[in-house]
Amino acid sequence: MKRHFVLILFIILFSNAVYASAINSNELINNAKKYDGETIAFSGEAIGEAMQRGEFGWINVNDGDNAIGVWVENSLLKEISFTGNYKTRGDTLEVTGVFHRACPEHGGDLDIHAQTMRKISDGKIIVHESYFLKVKLILSLLGVLFLLWILSLFRRK
Repeated sequence: MKRHFVLILFIILFSNAVYASAINSNELINNAKKYDGETIAFSGEAIGEAMQRGEFGWINVNDGDNAIGVWVENSLLKEISFTGNYKTRGDTLEVTGVFHRACPEHGGDLDIHAQTMRKISDGKIIVHESYFLKVKLILSLLGVLFLLWILSLFRRK
């Protein structure tokens, strides 16, 4: 019974040490030396295209301020339904992995080597405003221009 109590107490006391702290991109970029080689958690919108390179691939994750490249296994990339662009809002991802301020494996780039990645929320298709009002305005202005041109022709005669 004592062993179980000690084991449960040990798990409770040291379970927080396993979790990575969530950090935003500004903190990572401004304090890159501090976080270099550390396991961190980073979340944001998947943007651009997922680029597969062998068994791994790249995805850019934007937290609203900056985008950071994430090196992740292809099996995890397949979970991404939408990546952000003009027509879509990308899936929101939470990435836990090792941060590199100058990754020796990837040409000295700042990146995160993902250990885990989970989708927090799904992306969606963005429906933009109708351009009908803009077309109507353009046609109206063209009409005014045409009338001014005709009036200028009558003045010349």
